[in-house]
Amino acid sequence: MRDIYPEIEPYDHGLLDVGDGNLVYWETCGNPAGKPVLSVHGGPGSGCGPGSRRYFDPERYRIVLFDQRNCGRSRPSAADPAVDLSVNTTSHLIADMELLRRHLGIDRWMLFGGSWGCVLSLVYAERHPDRVTELVQMGLATGRKDDVDLLTRGLGGIFPQAYEKFVALLPEDERDNAPAGYSKLLNDPDPAVRDRAMRAWCDWEDAMLPYAPARAMYEQDEKFAYAFTRLVTHYWSQDHFIDPDEVLANAHRLADIPTVFVQGVLDLGNLVGTPWLLAQALPHAELVMVPNEGHSVRSEGMRDALVTATDKFAEKTSGRVSIEPTADRRVGEKAP
Repeated sequence: MRDIYPEIEPYDHGLLDVGDGNLVYWETCGNPAGKPVLSVHGGPGSGCGPGSRRYFDPERYRIVLFDQRNCGRSRPSAADPAVDLSVNTTSHLIADMELLRRHLGIDRWMLFGGSWGCVLSLVYAERHPDRVTELVQMGLATGRKDDVDLLTRGLGGIFPQAYEKFVALLPEDERDNAPAGYSKLLNDPDPAVRDRAMRAWCDWEDAMLPYAPARAMYEQDEKFAYAFTRLVTHYWSQDHFIDPDEVLANAHRLADIPTVFVQGVLDLGNLVGTPWLLAQALPHAELVMVPNEGHSVRSEGMRDALVTATDKFAEKTSGRVSIEPTADRRVGEKAP
C-alpha cells in the first residue's frame, strides 16, 4: 500500500495580482523541470496546506498550489467583513487559474482536487480542455443544487439534534435555503450576529463529518472559520455561480483527458449518486471506491488510491514550457 510522500517546502512562492484588488497566493514545490500539477483546494475557502504537497513524487512533479480568492494567504481576506465578495465567483477563480498557469510558464497541467476543488477542477477542464493533461479527483461533487440541498437540508433526519440547532437561527421561511439565510447573517453589520452565525454553521459542518477534530473549527482559528463560512455560503447560495447541471452536461468535453475519480464508499455525497453520475458522464474515467471511508483523505486507503493515480500519471509528458518568471517570484524564500 502506498503512502503520501515526505514533507516538502516550496522552492518558490509569490502573490499574483489577478485584478479587482485581489492578490492570489501561490507556491511551487518538487522538481522545477517536472510534470506540472495544480492542487485545487476545497471549501470554498479552505485554502491550501502543507499536506496537499505530499500526494506527488517530488522528483517527478512540479507541484503548484494556490489559495483561491479571499482565503488562506491571498489578500484581501474574507475574514474582514468589509471585503466585497461580488468579484469572487467560479468564473473569477478559473480566470485566476489561467493567469497563474501563464505566469508560471506552464502550457498544460494535471488537476488534482477534492470536494469543491473537484467542482472547480471539472469546470476549468470543461472550459479549457486543451490545458489539462489529466484529472485526479476525490470527494466527488458536481456543484448541483442536489449536492447543497443534501448537506443543508437532506441530512437533517440523520443528524436531527444538530440540524435543529443549525436552522434555529433562521426564520421559518428561510430554512429551505439555509445558505442564503446564513450568508445574510454572516454579512450582518452586527458582529454578534455574524459570530453566532459562524459558530452555528461550523457546528453543523462538524456534526456531519465523523472525522472532525475534537475542537470546533472556530475554536482552532476564528478568523479562518469566519472567512470559510462567508465563502461557503456565498457560493452555495448562488449555486456555485455555474449553470444547473453544468458539470454533467459538459462532461463530453473531457473525453480525451485521462481521469481517475477516488471516492469513499461512506461519503455522504453518494446519497445523491454523485460518483455514479460522473462515471456515466465520463465512461473512460476510472472510478475507485475506497471501502469504509467517507469524505476524507486522511485514511490509508484514500492515500493509497490517490498516490497510485499520481504515480501512474507521472510518467506522461510534462507539458512544461520555458517562460521568464515575472517580478513577484521570490526564489529561495520560505513560504509564509
